[in-house]
Amino acid sequence: MSDDPLLQPYRLKHLTLRNRIMITSHEPAYPEDGMPKDRYRAYHVERARAGVALTMTAGSAAVSRDSPPVFNNILAWKDEVVGWMKRLTDECHDHGTAVMIQLTHLGRRTRWDKADWLPVVSPSHEREAAHRSFPKKMEDWDIQRIITDYVDAAERMKAAGLDGLELQAYGHLMDQFWSPLTNDLEDEYGGSLDNRLRFTFDILRGIRERCGPDFLVGLRYTGDECLPGGFGADDGITISQKLKDSGLVDFLNVVRGHIDTDAGLTDVIPVQGMRNAPHLEFAGRIRKATEFPTFHAAKIPDVATARHAIAAGLVDMVGMTRAHMADPHLVRKIVEGREDDIRPCVGANYCLDRIYQGGLAFCLHNAATGREETMPHDIPAASEPRRVTVVGAGPGGLEAARIAAERGHAVTVFEAADQSGGQIRLTARQERRREMISIVAWRMAMCQKRGVTFRFNAFAEVDDVLATRPDAVIIATGGLPHTEVLGAGNDLVCSAWDILSGDVKPGQDVLIFDDAGDHAGLQAADIIAATGARVEIVTPDRSFAPEVMAMNLVPYMRSLQARDVTFTVTWRLLSVAREGNRLRATLGSDYGGMTRDRLVDQVVVNHGTRPLDDLYFDLKPLSRNLGRLDHDALLAGLPQWVDDNPEGRFQLFRIGDAVAARNTHAAIYDALRLVKDI
Repeated sequence: MSDDPLLQPYRLKHLTLRNRIMITSHEPAYPEDGMPKDRYRAYHVERARAGVALTMTAGSAAVSRDSPPVFNNILAWKDEVVGWMKRLTDECHDHGTAVMIQLTHLGRRTRWDKADWLPVVSPSHEREAAHRSFPKKMEDWDIQRIITDYVDAAERMKAAGLDGLELQAYGHLMDQFWSPLTNDLEDEYGGSLDNRLRFTFDILRGIRERCGPDFLVGLRYTGDECLPGGFGADDGITISQKLKDSGLVDFLNVVRGHIDTDAGLTDVIPVQGMRNAPHLEFAGRIRKATEFPTFHAAKIPDVATARHAIAAGLVDMVGMTRAHMADPHLVRKIVEGREDDIRPCVGANYCLDRIYQGGLAFCLHNAATGREETMPHDIPAASEPRRVTVVGAGPGGLEAARIAAERGHAVTVFEAADQSGGQIRLTARQERRREMISIVAWRMAMCQKRGVTFRFNAFAEVDDVLATRPDAVIIATGGLPHTEVLGAGNDLVCSAWDILSGDVKPGQDVLIFDDAGDHAGLQAADIIAATGARVEIVTPDRSFAPEVMAMNLVPYMRSLQARDVTFTVTWRLLSVAREGNRLRATLGSDYGGMTRDRLVDQVVVNHGTRPLDDLYFDLKPLSRNLGRLDHDALLAGLPQWVDDNPEGRFQLFRIGDAVAARNTHAAIYDALRLVKDI
């Protein structure tokens, strides 16, 4: 048996978990019609097959109809869920992985205009900022019917063969009862701490009576709201002890903080640039105080931190949820002594930010996650080796090179710069986003292990490419900033990239026109504001930086607001003119009929990129497919067999920003779904 703390089995009541690594409950928004169908099942089974001990499904599975999901959660109030959960559970069990689910009622953390248009409910009328609904203050009959709904949902999960469940109590209805900030009931469910906990214990008793003593039950809960007027750490320890002493729960899954605002949510589930494992010591404090099975997860992205959590006795099971989105084979690689091969989570939070905007959770740099039915995590070998030439060593180009090499092909990569990385290297220059460089470093390491040939400082031309005698050419040359968006004065502006690279020195009174809404504009603002300059960000959108999304926006806002940056929405930069040693920027409105002027000394434009595609078009007439992509084959996961030019010597494809300005995930996905079949 291994002496690695992470690989030691753990006995939870009657259930033996094969190691100390778990995936905590989260909702990747994969359900169809509220059910965990094939995509959902494939996602969990992939991780079970690779050795994770426990997978917790369904963050926030809804127990009641007046708890409508705000991002496509499982509907645990439907009897239909039993069959789908049983299929998922049975298949995970076949691979030795235990399965649980998280049940909840959202309370005020949803909207009244979703699903059945029922009023949201809570133990007070206090509105949650994030979802904006003013709740109905619960009546006695509301409380009793929801208790019944919880118990009914738990019985469905037992019928599906799950090993157990956890109840969610941070930001949702259960701890809305706990908190003095959200419970002003005057009956037996309000007032004292014991009264505020009564709703929880009524549910727990009901589940035990219906499901019996062997069905595992725990809580994922906040042990400290970190809010003035809310319950604090001492209260959290008291609650933890009461849960243990009740004999109704089998484990505690501890978090810390509140999630009623974007900032609060981001402190509970930190993103890149924020401290790793910020609540681990607090979880250890709960475990020490209760001497009870304690689980925890919150930005534990690497094996070393997880190993410390177990070895130091801080927790009994460590959650590595986003880490498993980046690399579902994490446990298998630990077992095989291949920790260096683990694809690292970079904390980009593309996964969570997408679901909070109504999309599916995808990992920024593992395009197979959430697409397990069609995209491989393990790249299959090709039937015969070929020569593949990649031009550009940004994330898309490196992914193309990695996959081609894993297929067994001979791969050559041309890169005009003296090192790989492309736009990622610009992004990672800022300390808060330095974790992004791991996207590049991991791919470089994988390519080097597989013998990929790199030619740096090589601005490839047609003859250079032809000299490699390629069977396939992938153009991943990216794009260059596009700033010529003004009616006049395009020559007087610089790009956000100019600021990020250090090629242009920040001014002292700066207007940033951000019409792309991505990280580059905010990063430029952060760099400029840090010099003490006055900065105004102007966007024609109704909100600024929509591509950055909610949780990633939080660290920017804390930094930019502290430096008194001005944010101006619904205005468009029309022109720039020189006025003495200053610049007059004229703003207009898409709503019509208005202009405003700003007198500044620097104008920065963030308007995305335009493809750097000259080489592609030079190679196009020499290729067998004339650059054409068969979309039907691509979407069906089939190889490309376009043969428009039988005299052509190679297949030609382009990916990422060499096609159109998109993002890192798009470039990597382009590479995966093309090159896996070359």
